[in-house]
Amino acid sequence: MATRMVDKLAAGMLLLGLLVVGDVHAAAPAVDAAGEAIRHDLAPALRTFLALSFLSFIPIALIGMTSFTRIIVVLALLRHALGIPQTPPNSVLVTLAMFLTLFSMGPVADQVYTEAITPYLSEQVSASTALERAGDPIRGFMVRQTRESDLLAVLEMARVEPPKTMQDIRFTHLAAAFLLSELKTAFQIGFVIFLPFLLIDLVVAAILMALGMIMLPPTTISLPLKILLFILIDGWVLVSRTLLGSFWT
Repeated sequence: MATRMVDKLAAGMLLLGLLVVGDVHAAAPAVDAAGEAIRHDLAPALRTFLALSFLSFIPIALIGMTSFTRIIVVLALLRHALGIPQTPPNSVLVTLAMFLTLFSMGPVADQVYTEAITPYLSEQVSASTALERAGDPIRGFMVRQTRESDLLAVLEMARVEPPKTMQDIRFTHLAAAFLLSELKTAFQIGFVIFLPFLLIDLVVAAILMALGMIMLPPTTISLPLKILLFILIDGWVLVSRTLLGSFWT
């Protein structure tokens, strides 16, 4: 099941790369389920070449159009709040963020796979139609997570008039506003995470000061206490559930 979800997400990211670059026009004939002629976009060899080229857009789509940014920023802030900025290593945090992104984007990936990728691979629709179908659930997810103030700020920076409907928003403007909203939300969550660890640091520093142990660094005592507290509350699971819940509410 996990492999199937990864395949769906990867295919969805490929379609996102196509969506960023733009629609491609029809060129080769095919037959749909009703027996009516439709047209492929490009020759098979050229389509393969373009598909491999668009793989370079997957990191951009992953960072700018999914939940990855919020998750990785919160995990990085958590690591600093614990006082161990190099542990866990970056590779571990990125891998965890990838899996949490896969879980949070699961409903969107399922919709893209069912409505766009499967009909396109079975030659029932053209690539332009598949791109349009794939863009709708992605756009819906991004709109739900984007603050109106951030969207208006992006439109102001781009010097364009506010659109009348959400469907009129250009994908590049929506992606920029979505990324700004994700960063703001991630820092808000990170601030809440910092508070209990900051309290531990203050309490330890006050106790050491009262005992006259001025030369002893407070982090020597507070770091084990913060790690112990984080273990007792099952912190990694709690943070992961909180992050996923922030997308589903």
